[in-house]
Amino acid sequence: MPVSNSTHRIYLSPPHLSGNEFKYVKQAFDSNWIAPLGPNVDRFEKEIAAYAGVRGAVAVSSGTAAIHLALRLLSVGSGDTVFCSTLTFVASANPIIYQGASPVFIDSEPETWNMSPAALKKALEHAYKEGDLPKAVLVVHLYGQSTKMDEIMALCNEYSVPVIEDAAESLGSSYKGKASGTMGKFGVYSFNGNKIITTSGGGMLISDDEEALAHARFLAAQARDPAPHYQHSVIGYNYRLSNVLAGIGLGQLEVLNDRINERRAVFERYWQQLSGLPGIQFMPELKETRSNRWLTTLTVEETAAGISSKNLLQAMIAANIEARPVWKPLHLQPLFEGVRYYAHEANRSVSEELFTSGLCLPSGSSLTESQQDRVIRTIKNSFRVPSELEESL
Repeated sequence: MPVSNSTHRIYLSPPHLSGNEFKYVKQAFDSNWIAPLGPNVDRFEKEIAAYAGVRGAVAVSSGTAAIHLALRLLSVGSGDTVFCSTLTFVASANPIIYQGASPVFIDSEPETWNMSPAALKKALEHAYKEGDLPKAVLVVHLYGQSTKMDEIMALCNEYSVPVIEDAAESLGSSYKGKASGTMGKFGVYSFNGNKIITTSGGGMLISDDEEALAHARFLAAQARDPAPHYQHSVIGYNYRLSNVLAGIGLGQLEVLNDRINERRAVFERYWQQLSGLPGIQFMPELKETRSNRWLTTLTVEETAAGISSKNLLQAMIAANIEARPVWKPLHLQPLFEGVRYYAHEANRSVSEELFTSGLCLPSGSSLTESQQDRVIRTIKNSFRVPSELEESL
């Protein structure tokens, strides 16, 4: 018996192909450029750099690889520390460990859910007094929302600490007219299957430092010395993006602005339908920024709502809807037990509050109104909305 549309699974953030991708993939096959490197890779790098407004870009196998290369370019190594946003996916911090360095986790703040300038200030002051400033600060732009980069950059410049922007979730977002990922020394994008555009798997390292990017290309291609034989003087990595996948990226990049508008429309509809519910607060959009709204996220204040975010999550699971809690802060992960952590305030950990109350809703650019209605209806039914309130939502 066919499955009813009302019970089909709704995914959190599935890939959304335009149809243009096949043209570039076919070119790769027709020309036999199916291995890493090739004309699609070159063009993809140039078009991403032009879109972001930077001098160069290096296409690699993942956003994680791009972060790793950025740390390597900054000579992060054993005994060093790197300050990192705590409210993020583990891939933001793992490359710090790859380099033998130690992460120090920095809390979020309420207006952006991103790195707290107040917590960063405390961490930098403490590190300066100890004579152990970090080798880098790794800032994450969560769910498409920009960090307070003016404040972060001012603090880091005061102590001459370079900034890496993990913009894996925020391609297409902007901060005071500047593209996400372009304000630090290096920026990182991800093209994982769930991102706003995808290459199936892939990432990009961007910067205005073209000399550093040239070295990144060298390192990402196994660090082969310029010799007629295979000679290697330093450790390298097999990190370059394939020409086939770069072709998918070219087709996806053509519709990036459409995908941003579609996801922002998804957010707007959720906001119109659900913001009046008691205890519901959506992730803010900082003034003078534009989020790509990669995921629509909200918090549930249990006392006011009479229901917890976990209750809502269970209701979604029961309705065959994929939803997720907000990232579990890295300082709470077993992997990083005992790692130093700086909270937003003395008696307040904002990232822990967000983890406890936060929820990510299905937000794909291909989400239909009928599917979104089903998500909205599931949430409203969980609240047992009175009829008079239902009419106003």
